[in-house]
Amino acid sequence: MKHILLLGAGRSASSLIKYLFDHAVAENWQITIGDMVVDHLQPLVASLPFARAIPFDVHNAAQRAEEVKQADLVISLLPAIFHIEVARECLLQEKHLITASYVTPAFLALHEEAQQKNLTILMECGLDPGIDHMSAMAVISRIKQEGGTLTSFKSYTGGLVAPAYDTNPWRYKFTWNPRNVVLAGQGTAKYIKDGVYKYIPYHQLFRHTEKLYVEGYGTFEGYANRDSLSYREPYGLQEIPTMLRGTLRRQGYCQAWDVFVQLGLTDDSYTLENSETMTYRSFVEAFLPAATSPEQSLETRLGLYLGLPPEGEVMQQLAWLDLFTDTPVELAGATPAQVLEKILKEKWTLAPGDKDMIVMQHLFAYQKGGEAHQVSATLVATGDDEVHTAMAKTVGLPVAILAKRLLQGKILRCGVVIPIYPELYEPVLEELKQYGIDFVEQEAPGA
Repeated sequence: MKHILLLGAGRSASSLIKYLFDHAVAENWQITIGDMVVDHLQPLVASLPFARAIPFDVHNAAQRAEEVKQADLVISLLPAIFHIEVARECLLQEKHLITASYVTPAFLALHEEAQQKNLTILMECGLDPGIDHMSAMAVISRIKQEGGTLTSFKSYTGGLVAPAYDTNPWRYKFTWNPRNVVLAGQGTAKYIKDGVYKYIPYHQLFRHTEKLYVEGYGTFEGYANRDSLSYREPYGLQEIPTMLRGTLRRQGYCQAWDVFVQLGLTDDSYTLENSETMTYRSFVEAFLPAATSPEQSLETRLGLYLGLPPEGEVMQQLAWLDLFTDTPVELAGATPAQVLEKILKEKWTLAPGDKDMIVMQHLFAYQKGGEAHQVSATLVATGDDEVHTAMAKTVGLPVAILAKRLLQGKILRCGVVIPIYPELYEPVLEELKQYGIDFVEQEAPGA
């Protein structure tokens, strides 16, 4: 019998948990799920002899040590900041670990010890990062094997709302951790275009977008993500002239979100002095210059300050969020980002029956036989409802499939590993097709 310890049972865990339960008997697994609150899981595990759910505090060293000790494999879907504590415990007790989060310098420092102990710390194996790596590497490897030379690679991913449930002027609802959405893009985006390094500071990020078309779903806009340059070496594209990874949104989103950035509403570095007495209106007011006359409305002053047409689409999007009303904030000791998150959660939460949608598109350009070619690979996945979302499927299923293969002894790479190797990504991409997670490729002559 193999014992799996799953830490974290939030909104991205539903499909992972179902997969583990569905395969537990055949694979002879015992499954423990730990999170701060597990009341919602008790009805699921009550009749399952192979599963239990426990309240879990990652900071409780004794509990952490005891639960990891009993496991053969630990899967962490905790907030990314907590993974390193779990990883160090896994190394100490010589247990394998899988996460969906980015490799950090702290994790790279564990690589050599993990190799020495023949342990696998498998990371970046959810959606983005994860399926993006796997699907991109499948195409890149094929182009290279056929004698092609990559000249451009762009990859965009968006967690969005399915068209039938796209019912607000932002064309967006939360399918991921709302806090992560509010803080997205902070720092400087780095990429390379036509051999020239490009850097976009946060305050300019949402003004630099690219349009992308997905057949059957229309036009989207993408903005650059983090550090696209760091993946040139893992992808074997050290000499590629153009490489960019980005996030997808519906058209109009980025221009409106830029208002929050320019005002400073996404800042999470300090606490507001009087957030508990603020209204939505006074929250916005706090970030505007003083009024030049009492007759000027808040909406007028905001429009003048940021150059927004008073009856334009962006002002309508802001008004729809009730930003110009006296709705109380009711948060004590909050940062601007926390207040904004609270405001957005009032409007952007998936309603019962809502379905989300994942859109991922890779764009490749390459030279072969003296001719230029272009190929796109596009994934569109739709959720079942507001719990079993497309986000939960695309994050959780690749993690679950890799967990199964690791416990079956089919993953032999040790150290800190991401799924860029054929023996890792090929079986995952093939099994994901059973769940409707598949890419459509289109090729056309390139200029």
